[in-house]
Amino acid sequence: MPDMSASVSLAVTHLVPLAKEVDENKVTPGVLGFIVFAVMALAVWALMKSMSKHMGKVDFKESPEADSAAESGSRATAAAQAKPQQG
Repeated sequence: MPDMSASVSLAVTHLVPLAKEVDENKVTPGVLGFIVFAVMALAVWALMKSMSKHMGKVDFKESPEADSAAESGSRATAAAQAKPQQG
């Protein structure tokens, strides 16, 4: 696998001359800051779109059989706990 630090340093050396054109007393994010922000914004947009698509597939309504089975199961558990143990 190629060394990533070499490619990063090469990219930074190309951006250094652009930084020399800016006033030395002013700090700005520059083109690189804009590119990073734009990529992050696109990634968040894509994740939100994907999440929305997946949440649309979720069915939040329970079927009637599940409701009655859950109620009878909870009643049986409550009745078993209410009886005193003999021994």
